[in-house]
Amino acid sequence: QVQLVESGGGSVQAGGSLRLSCAASGYTSSSNCMAWFRQAPGKQRVGVAVIRRDGTTSYADSVKGRFTISQDNAKNTLYLQMNSVKPEDTAMYYCAGRAGPADRTWYAGCMFGAWGQGTQVTVSS
Repeated sequence: QVQLVESGGGSVQAGGSLRLSCAASGYTSSSNCMAWFRQAPGKQRVGVAVIRRDGTTSYADSVKGRFTISQDNAKNTLYLQMNSVKPEDTAMYYCAGRAGPADRTWYAGCMFGAWGQGTQVTVSS
């Protein structure tokens, strides 16, 4: 089974930076799309950024120009560099990958069904 473990969340002031990490096991992360999702209290989980196996990336309009998704294939680790953070970035952030044919989440041309436990990001003003 695919296992994803996020880390790096915490509290940061508006305008600051934070880097999230996701350690993947059970498969080589470079073989599939990997993504970051986030969910604020009372709201739906939404896609934030995705990196595809060919290295191309896509971002939600709300984070474009501020966040960068990257992947270290040798370490099977996914990253989300968050710069110029805003209070509206406050959410639980989840790492996502493909689990198998029963995957139900479609985002940026990829299917996702494996999820990490989440890491909380809180941006204060």
